[in-house]
Amino acid sequence: MENKKFLAFQIIYLLGLSFVLYLSVAVANEEAVLEPLAETDGEQNTMQTYIVWVKKPVQKYFFSKSHEDLESWYHTFLPTTIASSNQLKKPRMVHAYRNVATGFAAKLTPEEVKAMEKKEGFLSAHPEQILPLHTTHSPNFLGLHQGLGVWKGSNYGEGVIIGVLDTGISPDHPSFSDEGVAPPPAKWKGKCDFNGTVCNNKLIGARNFQGGQTTGGPPVDDEGHGTHTSSTAAGNFVKGANVFGMANGTASGMAPYAHLAIYKVCSEEGCAEGDILAALDTAVEDGVDVLSLSLGGASVPFYADGIAIGAFGAIQKGIFVSCSAGNSGPFYASLANEAPWILTVGASTIDRSIKATALLGNGAEYDGESLFQPKDFSSKLLPLVYAGANGKQSSAFCDAGSLGNVEGAIVLCERGGGVGRIDKGVEVKRAGGAAMILVNAETDGDSTLADPHVLPATHVGYVAGVKIKAYLNSTSSPAATILFKGTVIGDGLAPKITSFSSRGPSIASTGILKPDIIGPGVSILAAWPVSVDNGTEGKATFNMVSGTSMSCPHLSGIAALLKSSHPDWSPAAIKSAIMTTAEVHNLEGKPIVDETLKPADIFATGAGHVNPSKANDPGLIYDTKPEDYIPYLCGLNYTDEQIQVITQQRVNCSEVEAIPEAQLNYPSFSIIVGSSEDSRSQYYTRTVKNVGPANSTYNLDLFVPQNMGMSVNPQVLKFTEVNQEIT
Repeated sequence: MENKKFLAFQIIYLLGLSFVLYLSVAVANEEAVLEPLAETDGEQNTMQTYIVWVKKPVQKYFFSKSHEDLESWYHTFLPTTIASSNQLKKPRMVHAYRNVATGFAAKLTPEEVKAMEKKEGFLSAHPEQILPLHTTHSPNFLGLHQGLGVWKGSNYGEGVIIGVLDTGISPDHPSFSDEGVAPPPAKWKGKCDFNGTVCNNKLIGARNFQGGQTTGGPPVDDEGHGTHTSSTAAGNFVKGANVFGMANGTASGMAPYAHLAIYKVCSEEGCAEGDILAALDTAVEDGVDVLSLSLGGASVPFYADGIAIGAFGAIQKGIFVSCSAGNSGPFYASLANEAPWILTVGASTIDRSIKATALLGNGAEYDGESLFQPKDFSSKLLPLVYAGANGKQSSAFCDAGSLGNVEGAIVLCERGGGVGRIDKGVEVKRAGGAAMILVNAETDGDSTLADPHVLPATHVGYVAGVKIKAYLNSTSSPAATILFKGTVIGDGLAPKITSFSSRGPSIASTGILKPDIIGPGVSILAAWPVSVDNGTEGKATFNMVSGTSMSCPHLSGIAALLKSSHPDWSPAAIKSAIMTTAEVHNLEGKPIVDETLKPADIFATGAGHVNPSKANDPGLIYDTKPEDYIPYLCGLNYTDEQIQVITQQRVNCSEVEAIPEAQLNYPSFSIIVGSSEDSRSQYYTRTVKNVGPANSTYNLDLFVPQNMGMSVNPQVLKFTEVNQEIT
């Protein structure tokens, strides 16, 4: 049997000068790692939580299965004296890691860390970072229909456990019903910290690590973020899901019959690195199959990145790790979670909008979005005023207390300025405004969001905003109204890259193309822990939220579907299947566009938009074992000690044949080439494994970037066995 399929390599070339400019732009980005929290010991020293990495012990601790023995080893690194009575009140050791890393989190002063450096077995230490969160119709948009595609038969993620590290969960939400869900697999060792019978076959685990706790009570979601991401990944089917009557239908996660294990590591203030590592450590021991993290910080080397280190420990145990790319777009080199053993997920739109159209006095109409769609708002034209007419920037952004009397008017507010989109409407309403038109800055382009505004409103793109402002300045009596058109499905330009989705190139490893993939992350309907109330009569227990935080759990759930279908696939195999089957065209069959409505570049799309059904049958995969990353890490010029922090193995790079980044068996290339006068040929290999029919033939198709030459040998790959490999 001959099975001809498409095989292509993507070659990305960067100019050195351009990359330097990208870095300078990223530094000015709004999304940054929050400052570590410090406390005073009661005297003169400042104490804070440090993450401490040590060598694996070679004495009894190495062979012992006892957590207590390993923690005793960690305690030998702590100070032998107590600096003050105030310090006695709090335990020094915050977390002791066993599975994903060798080290611990502890309360220390800088002087104590300095003294610790002299102890045998010490590798490195750094202050704990506080990382930010990356904050229904989407299954259908992705081709997931009951009984069809990857959901065909009974594959809804059965038997797969997804561990979600977030703000906790609202366990009594109908999305977490266990109707139709089988009991968890026998390997499950986790715990449920909720009282009574709240946990079930759907929600099988719930732990609270937030604030340095390991038994800190039930992981109740006070923010909503964790409930939303958990239900996006693996929420059960819920009929009649909607927000204020909009987007009405059956809601479900990507893997509705998968199991959920919740690890609370975040609050409104952010997510502490030490807590994240402790949750990863526990999740690996509990027996999860997939880890989903919709959080992350600025780019740092992998040996200083707690998520990268914990994720490497997870993939060593065969656990797939999906992380959000960050919300720092559209600027280049703004990514979080860049490690090649992590699936890095950018955000795109779906083909549904909650349409609200701005109608101007001159008859022009400009489509925008708003989740709140009042039925009684008059189509009568009202006075249109610009919030920044007084020349004050705070007023233009509709900041709290900045507006004078705008009684009965429709107020035009600028997006941004550090003021939340809904908060702008709150200010307009306070000042007596009848409605709001929210307009994008140029950097946000055409990317609009459906929000539960507190008054009639529409959010329009940059070009529309420019035209509305031009009209406003062209007449002495500008007027407008808003026409609410409800849920509209059928945007041929979907999926579009949204403006906030972080972009490559990767800073930590330029030779790895990131993000890996894009998925739905704009105006995503999912579970919410409390009734959404915008001060009107409408209320809902679902909410629409946007961010790469939303696209990440889509891919986590899809990974669970693939794991359920192919339990023998490695994390790298699942990633390869997702990337090599991705779509690069929108619903109109044209190249995917970004917020400017122009074709998006590779640093926005990565491999393209996920296609779950195609990913279930990729034909070929690029597999990578955990040990394959060691030559790659040596090639990054990391020291032996830095690599040991990541891999928990003693490494000697002088005895390892280091490889360039592009030689890693990755499903894409990112190659830097010099100028034409200094160009040299570069040679790399890839090894593919046949996971399709035994007798398969693959013919090569080349799409060569401009001004590049490329050849691949052999040009035809012939397989006679399943799992056969060809280099």
